[in-house]
Amino acid sequence: MTRVIFNGYLGRMGQTVVPVLDSTEGIEVSAVCDIASSEKSYTLPSGKVVPAFSDLKECLAETDATVLVDFTAPVAIEGSLRTALPTGINCVVGTTGVSVELLTDLYQLAPEGATLFCAPNFALGAVLMMAFARQAAAYFADVEVIEFHHNGKADAPSGTAISTARQMAAIRQAAGVVSASPGVESELEYKGARGANVDGVPVHAVRAAGYVASQEVILSSPGELLRIVHDNIDRTSYLPGILLAVKSVEERSGLIVGLEELIDL
Repeated sequence: MTRVIFNGYLGRMGQTVVPVLDSTEGIEVSAVCDIASSEKSYTLPSGKVVPAFSDLKECLAETDATVLVDFTAPVAIEGSLRTALPTGINCVVGTTGVSVELLTDLYQLAPEGATLFCAPNFALGAVLMMAFARQAAAYFADVEVIEFHHNGKADAPSGTAISTARQMAAIRQAAGVVSASPGVESELEYKGARGANVDGVPVHAVRAAGYVASQEVILSSPGELLRIVHDNIDRTSYLPGILLAVKSVEERSGLIVGLEELIDL
């Protein structure tokens, strides 16, 4: 049995994911945690009552769990991992805005055998979109990324957009591709209209009510365009990927970044 602590249970993703974890065979929600929680207990959809905490350190100390699932906020995730990893609990992180460099440093806090899994996006379609973009990146003169999210998203560009851009940039660099339209001037803040520069790839972030999450990768050469588009219509699209990660982390070890590491692409 995989015993789970869910950190961030009062958030949008928490309210979507916790009921599914509660109803999935082989997974037991042992406790929930949220910095905004004022309750000592929480009733799951199954009717089971579990402890609720506002302090993650206290939650970890008082709960016999094997996996921590964290969907909090970019400003909180480093502190959460610094608290959780030394305990040896396996971590599944859905909070975006965390660099691979920081994750690598944080994983050093974990004992041997523990797993830290982080995914920029848990939607299987988004993972395939990034895979297709990698395959095509070396064959076009220019690439750009436009991502659209709801106006409550705390980070911009999104973790998915940054990951997509970096993967394409690495492929293009290895192939010796030079952009036909240079001119992006800064790291993650640009004064004009081109958006962020992620390893030389322009990334545009749109924040507007009505979106869940969408991303378009544009690849162009003289006379042709290739557009790869993925739309998240509802947060339920993340659930298969999250369940795959939760069920997989106890069978693995080390730092794992990206859902593509868990599926056969």
